[in-house]
Amino acid sequence: MPFQIIRNNIIDVRADAIVNSADPKVFIGLGVDKAIHEAAGPELFMERKRIGEIKTGEAFISSAFRLRAHYVIHTVGPVWYGGVQNEYKLLETSYLNSLELAFVNGCQSIAFPLISTGTFGFPKDRALNIAISSIKSFLTYHDMIVYLVVFDEESYVLSKDLMDSVNSFIDDHYIEEVEDYANYNINASYDANEAPRRSHERHSPTKKKDRSLEDLIDEIDETFSESLLRLIDQKEETDSVIYKRANIDRKHFSKIRNSNYHPSKKTAVALALAIELNLDETKDLIGRAGYALSHSNLFDIIIEFCIDSEIYDIYEVNSILFKYEQPELGAIS
Repeated sequence: MPFQIIRNNIIDVRADAIVNSADPKVFIGLGVDKAIHEAAGPELFMERKRIGEIKTGEAFISSAFRLRAHYVIHTVGPVWYGGVQNEYKLLETSYLNSLELAFVNGCQSIAFPLISTGTFGFPKDRALNIAISSIKSFLTYHDMIVYLVVFDEESYVLSKDLMDSVNSFIDDHYIEEVEDYANYNINASYDANEAPRRSHERHSPTKKKDRSLEDLIDEIDETFSESLLRLIDQKEETDSVIYKRANIDRKHFSKIRNSNYHPSKKTAVALALAIELNLDETKDLIGRAGYALSHSNLFDIIIEFCIDSEIYDIYEVNSILFKYEQPELGAIS
């Protein structure tokens, strides 16, 4: 998939370029900066000396030496001063300048740490939002594989309001499914740790779009691909807009146009979200590929939460899925 959040040590990621959250002065700092220099060897610091001081938001490229990557892109994110010194814009600039630099140097893939969230003190949830929005903006007009690399669970934080909402939805719907099974004496198999129980206000359901009997009859024999292409036309969108929204590359989408194509569940759901289908329409579309949404499956509950909350941005959906250690949406050839 063009954008993916992964849990790893950035020095172990295979990408054309990895991004170093550098110190503005010619100095090896802590965290990511130190790890990258240690893995690359002393030659990298010689390159860092050649670059000289780096202003906040700027980005410079060098060889990666002993790293698995071809290049290291050195960028300086902002120090957090409470958001009053243009920190948000400067952090966005760090991401965009690094992406542009990778692109003009022929990179097909790039890996980022969460810039400025270490010793520079940028709040992790806000930094994550800026990273995702910056990467999304770039990928709208460029083809590249972008990894956002998270070292550990403590490094990755969603906003409290969003977490509370997700936990509430999971709790309510997971309990309902268990109760339904009990009422019908069905022996359900589920993991008690799969859906953490919380007590929060429940969301109101998404309104269903009424479909006429004639429409249902006309659509009854459609394949997944035929139904998808019809829905794209109905939304008056282009293929390129939809596959980018779905976090799918162009080559993979070209396969989808084949009426015999059978998507993975992740791909089918990603396309439903990209077209902004409601829950009824989503179930219909993915059902044509042989899939369903179940309240006994955490991935499915999160997808239903996103549709219920009208969260159709794949990047935001994937940020939630990653937090709950679920597969992310999208596909790449």
